[in-house]
Amino acid sequence: MIWNETKECMSRDELTNLQSARLVKLVDYVYHNVEFYRRKMQNIGMLPSDIKSIEDITKLPFTTKDDLRDNYPFGLFAVPNSQIVRIHASSGTTGKATVVGYTRRDLDVWNECVARCMTMAGITKDDVVQVAYGYGLFTGGLGAHGGAEKIGATVVPMSTGNSKKLTTMMVDFGATAIACTPSYLLYISEVLEQEGLIDKIKLKSAVCGAEPWTEKMREELESRLHITAHDIYGLSEIMGPGVACDCAFHKGLHVCEDHFYPEILDTKTLTPVKEGELGELAFTTLTKEGIPLIRYRTKDLTSIDYSKCECGRTSARISRFKGRVDDMLIIRGVNIFPSQVEAALVEVNEVAPHYMMIVDRVNNLDTLEIQVEMNPDYFVDEIKGLEKLTQKVGHVINQALGINAKIKIVEPMTLKRSEGKAVHVIDNRKIY
Repeated sequence: MIWNETKECMSRDELTNLQSARLVKLVDYVYHNVEFYRRKMQNIGMLPSDIKSIEDITKLPFTTKDDLRDNYPFGLFAVPNSQIVRIHASSGTTGKATVVGYTRRDLDVWNECVARCMTMAGITKDDVVQVAYGYGLFTGGLGAHGGAEKIGATVVPMSTGNSKKLTTMMVDFGATAIACTPSYLLYISEVLEQEGLIDKIKLKSAVCGAEPWTEKMREELESRLHITAHDIYGLSEIMGPGVACDCAFHKGLHVCEDHFYPEILDTKTLTPVKEGELGELAFTTLTKEGIPLIRYRTKDLTSIDYSKCECGRTSARISRFKGRVDDMLIIRGVNIFPSQVEAALVEVNEVAPHYMMIVDRVNNLDTLEIQVEMNPDYFVDEIKGLEKLTQKVGHVINQALGINAKIKIVEPMTLKRSEGKAVHVIDNRKIY
């Protein structure tokens, strides 16, 4: 929740005034401290004095991940390294790593934002929070850790790597909340079921992020573990987890708008779209000192809602992500997102929401095979039964995607599990 000095929820007008003041200060700050932005602004004949309110933000240039890579490692830092107290970085699997730096104040703001998100998930100082995101250069582990400590909760810095040890400690330490990726939490639920520990855990809530997931996946996790699951959003370039989170009503993720200004852009024209329309999310970091970013294009696809939430919060809400601009597959002229497959599979009780999409090209024609795991609670021992199930899955996939795919039902626990971000696509067309 965004508060003013009287500890009351800020109105939209109050928030707009705060954002305007912070944007004016930010533009002046980057112009005088980051050569990259000074050069960009000079190239379009702009001075800091041209920005007078938040409405002027569309006059400013965009920033992309390529800009961070081109200025690797510290070219976009606004302070000397002596003022940077922590560095995080992306994996760099598709190019150079994107490096971000935090001042002491940046870390304080980050902890505050994550604490807000965990509070939305019902976590308090009386909880034991098991952090099962990866620690290290990835922002998930330390980001969740700092937020949980900020609200006074007990933190178990489990990280990833040993799921059976994690579940044992979950029981022994009486963990009441967990922070991890949704796909890893699904795997944890399977381990708990296999070990007969479901009835022994005290878990009541989960804060999951770092990858797109569907409403059906949330319902699946809540049903399996008897918890409430919340969607937390962030990215290292902007801050890390804590940029936004959903409340108990699950009607969009509340953005910490006093620190991160959101825009939803048309994917082709890059102009702002209307409230409620789907587009690419961009953020401006209004208070960041170490590596402030202006109009950073996230490539995440969402919409925005400025109406007051049922929970009473007045902060803007972004919808659950449809996917990413760069994750979209074009198969035989049809735009497809992996999240569509996940949403369809949850509707079929006989299969589990574990899948792998394999895209290939045969005789200049795109092909799609989807491997789907059988739900271990169901058993099909006849060929006709398996054929019937394959047809059923194929039908729901066709309805969801608008194209036919080859469906292959595989045995439970066949597909590789991930303790980090799940991989659901193998696109063999990229090697041609």
